[in-house]
Amino acid sequence: MLEAVDTLIDDFDLIDFLHQLCGRCNELLDVSAVGIMLADPNGGLQLIAASNEHTRLLELFAVQADEGPCVETQRSGTARLNIALESPEQTVDFPRFAEQARAAGFVTTHALPMRLRQQNVGALNLFDARAKTLSESDARVAQALADVATIAILQQRSLVHSNIERAQLRAALSSRIVIEQAKGILAERWRTTPDQAFEALRRHARANRTSLTMLCRGLIDNTLDTSAIQRP
Repeated sequence: MLEAVDTLIDDFDLIDFLHQLCGRCNELLDVSAVGIMLADPNGGLQLIAASNEHTRLLELFAVQADEGPCVETQRSGTARLNIALESPEQTVDFPRFAEQARAAGFVTTHALPMRLRQQNVGALNLFDARAKTLSESDARVAQALADVATIAILQQRSLVHSNIERAQLRAALSSRIVIEQAKGILAERWRTTPDQAFEALRRHARANRTSLTMLCRGLIDNTLDTSAIQRP
């Protein structure tokens, strides 16, 4: 939570902040993967961050199919915890998503709202490859992390101007496209996985105190010397 507050002091990089949140959820809650979706101005969901490539593809499927616990949680503002993906009774509202999640190796999922008062910002989705329930205390930690992220996002939006919600989401989506392109280029160049390429880019951006998005733009534009990036 202190890291979330510190993020507001310097230039706010929404993508890096939410990927950091994914990492902290992995560590603190002992889950296999994390995904974060934010609502767009039209009320739909857009994938913004995921802890690995399998989860990114699964969350993209949820957006395209318009089904899944994260979609329902964003709309209702209510958490859905301890969903057994192999249970037809618990996945009756999102059978296609459950099938894709099982194919990705997940057994259990949880969805928590990113909400402040009546404003639903998005949803935090937790996945586990084990049949493990989320304890009451862990559920409180997860919701607290989602809440502090929501406050950070809304506070940053309000600091700029009243239309920042649309502008920031467009910028975040544009940044996501740039980052996906850059990690794909680097993964191909190094013959490694997209996840390893992305972590290398993040480490380099943090070590050099530069924006992750700007670093990726430099890689795409061939203005970045990739030999300076530490390979996995």
